[in-house]
Amino acid sequence: MTFYIVKLLITALLIVLISEISKRSSIAGAILAAIPLVSILAMTWMYIDTKETKAAVDFSQNIVWLIAPSMTLFIVFPLMIKKGFGFYVSMGVAIFLTVCAYYSVIWLLEKFGLRS
Repeated sequence: MTFYIVKLLITALLIVLISEISKRSSIAGAILAAIPLVSILAMTWMYIDTKETKAAVDFSQNIVWLIAPSMTLFIVFPLMIKKGFGFYVSMGVAIFLTVCAYYSVIWLLEKFGLRS
């Protein structure tokens, strides 16, 4: 239980830290956010929990397929803001379209037998 709490605290601390840094420098915050810290932490926690590398490798390979649909959020959100839509509407639509993009890629991968 103690390790679970440590994992939560470290992960939350990183998110808060990136948010605070972004207030002072959007480029520094963007660099930190672009580094796949959450993925690195997830793979590290998987390895520490299981002492096996297979789960981390599978996780890493699946992330590769989902990078392209992730870009939907970062393209749609600023475009909608620039077109005059509000923050929450823009974020909601961008998230919705990103989820649709994820499902589309997963469907394609399954259709071509690239994902089990």
